[in-house]
Amino acid sequence: MLTTKEVAFETTKALDAKKGVDVKLLKIDKVSSLADYFIICTGTSSTHVKTLCDYAEYTLENLGEKLLGREGHRGNTWELLDFGSVVVHVFTDEARKFYDLERLWADAELISVDDIITEN
Repeated sequence: MLTTKEVAFETTKALDAKKGVDVKLLKIDKVSSLADYFIICTGTSSTHVKTLCDYAEYTLENLGEKLLGREGHRGNTWELLDFGSVVVHVFTDEARKFYDLERLWADAELISVDDIITEN
């Protein structure tokens, strides 16, 4: 079983592997009891949003993590994956700008994804 941090990192890598755009990892445990991490990512189309979510789900399930819930919104402009302590938001560009979760969660700690993505 993975730690919460490992779940967040593996999900970040999965989104990057499928060319997710502008992946952000927010550590929200000090500002919310909803989860420990939020991951926010942009897909280039509704099909790409679905692909990103499918691959993140596939990756985590192969590592033994169960998906607790998956919600779609308005024809794949925004999908949410709930792994309990890690919640993944994948948007189209327009939906991401509209909902602006980075602004809403501005008090959260922003974790650099550069080191995570370049890990072997």
